[in-house]
Amino acid sequence: MDPAARRVLQSLLDAGVRHVPIGVAAPCPDVAAAGDPPPDPAAPRTPPDPGREQSSPSRGSTTPADRGAVLAEVARQAADCTACKLCERRTQAVPGEGAPDASIVFVGEGPGADEDRSGRPFVGPAGQLLDDIITKGMGLRREDVFICNIVKCRPPGNRDPQPDEVAACSDFLERQLLAIGPRVICALGANAARLLLQTDAPLGRLRGRAADWRGIPVIPTYHPAYLLRSPEAKRPTWEDIQKVMHIARTP
Repeated sequence: MDPAARRVLQSLLDAGVRHVPIGVAAPCPDVAAAGDPPPDPAAPRTPPDPGREQSSPSRGSTTPADRGAVLAEVARQAADCTACKLCERRTQAVPGEGAPDASIVFVGEGPGADEDRSGRPFVGPAGQLLDDIITKGMGLRREDVFICNIVKCRPPGNRDPQPDEVAACSDFLERQLLAIGPRVICALGANAARLLLQTDAPLGRLRGRAADWRGIPVIPTYHPAYLLRSPEAKRPTWEDIQKVMHIARTP
């Protein structure tokens, strides 16, 4: 096995991947998704970076700077928000972070204690696993994607966000997603998937296929915190992540 292939294989093993189906592209940003037609040798092209947006009809003439300004305003408003009781016990809001021109947005459920202290999403143990998925599994950098939650302040005891708390934050999430206009949204956990898809169905019935949020494909999958408790869910999660990568690479 050549050294490059060995490094890819080891990165998959480190991320908990134990099975790569035949015919599925390896998770490397310079490899086209499985099923793509071979490039015309007379007109070679560079495959699109799955982490960064190439073009989006919904964006019109907006630029990364324009989108970044919207995201900065959302962050400022979230920091000052008192629309629900979560503001009473927060250290700081956690609006989200990443590339304003990201092709992939990960949407989680809510900040934990580590996120509440740092003001950054997914920096605790679950965040370290998400980082491994992004870097070792997908071949991207964390800063190539955008990461946020459906609520921007920590629910006490890391409980599930309550309906009124989700409703109070829904405008922030909507504005973030519309500003970025990603190629695909990956919903991490049942609460994120149910909000985006407006359903009360269990996650087991939602994952495994693409749904839709305002014309943007949504791939629901298990939350990294669940994977820490249930390692057997890593394989179906990897299958979902492969779908995310395929959509992000599709022109």
